[in-house]
Amino acid sequence: MLGRIALYATLALAALTFIYPFLWMASSTLKPPFEVGTLNLIPDEITLDNYRTMWARAPFGRALLNSALVATTITLAVLVFGSITAYAMARLRFRGRPALNAATMAVLLVPGQLTLIPLYTLIVQLGWIDTYAALIVPYLFNATAILMLRQFFLQIPQSLIDSARMDGMGELRILFTIFWPLSKPVLAMVAIFTFMGSWNEVLWPLLVVREQQLMTLPQLLTVFALGGGAGTVGVSLASAMVLVVPVVIAYMFLQRYFIESMAGAGIKG
Repeated sequence: MLGRIALYATLALAALTFIYPFLWMASSTLKPPFEVGTLNLIPDEITLDNYRTMWARAPFGRALLNSALVATTITLAVLVFGSITAYAMARLRFRGRPALNAATMAVLLVPGQLTLIPLYTLIVQLGWIDTYAALIVPYLFNATAILMLRQFFLQIPQSLIDSARMDGMGELRILFTIFWPLSKPVLAMVAIFTFMGSWNEVLWPLLVVREQQLMTLPQLLTVFALGGGAGTVGVSLASAMVLVVPVVIAYMFLQRYFIESMAGAGIKG
């Protein structure tokens, strides 16, 4: 009994260590400037001035919508296109499949920074600078997502596929009506990682977007902070809070599937 209490106390202390900075940031956004430096989590005086100042100094509302549009579109596209590619690599027999698998794995070994210049040159030649296409199209296919989905699809019994084919179902219908319902944990993991990566991306938007009305939230926040627009720590924390809250909400909705996938739950063929 004492051992269990000690274990729970240790876990609670560890959890508090990780969550305290986030709680402090959330609390500090509601504090007046003279109180931001304190460590207390409950403000003596609650104010929304930091958020009002943030919204007044830069178009964060538009940037929030831009980030939501870009991250959601990329996530949905990665799930659909990644699933189709992973299904073909896992379940279809065709010439060159081993080479395709090897090429997909090789992509993971290439640092993303090496592709920035050629990709930027291509975007310029296509005339996509300052467009949503420049923010979305380069991320429609994700090698990591494809390999994760492929490994999970390999665990689904072949008998299910054979039965579906005997019933006259096509490959796409098999994928979306049989594989997807059985793959919720890995789909949730891919969705969370893709959404977070797209939502937090800063470097690429800084290269291809210059119009403020097209900036994503992390990009505008970077320009806002480095340009001295924040002015105070409280305003900077408020803008950071707006950036992190959607990711936390998305994780809360998908955490059950995320934990199942991390724990290795699913179908074992």
